[in-house]
Amino acid sequence: MAQQAADQIRPRMTVAQLLELPTVVDLATANRALGLGRTHGYRLARRGDYPVPVLRDGRAYRVSSAAVALQLGLVLPARPEPSARRSSAA
Repeated sequence: MAQQAADQIRPRMTVAQLLELPTVVDLATANRALGLGRTHGYRLARRGDYPVPVLRDGRAYRVSSAAVALQLGLVLPARPEPSARRSSAA
């Protein structure tokens, strides 16, 4: 069933929008990025058939932006480590 869902993906975000996403997003944002409707996306997540791994955070669902990008055939650029950001700003 997950393969069938993956075959129906139509991205609704631009590459620039995908690159601006935080590391982890809510399911509604992932649904939009993957071109899934709200009800269908939540149904897939509940059944364990979502096209990318889904994390439960209490009652909320969370999805890795990198997993979404990979599902869409994109490779996100590496983000600098927090300590590297601080040292480069000095």
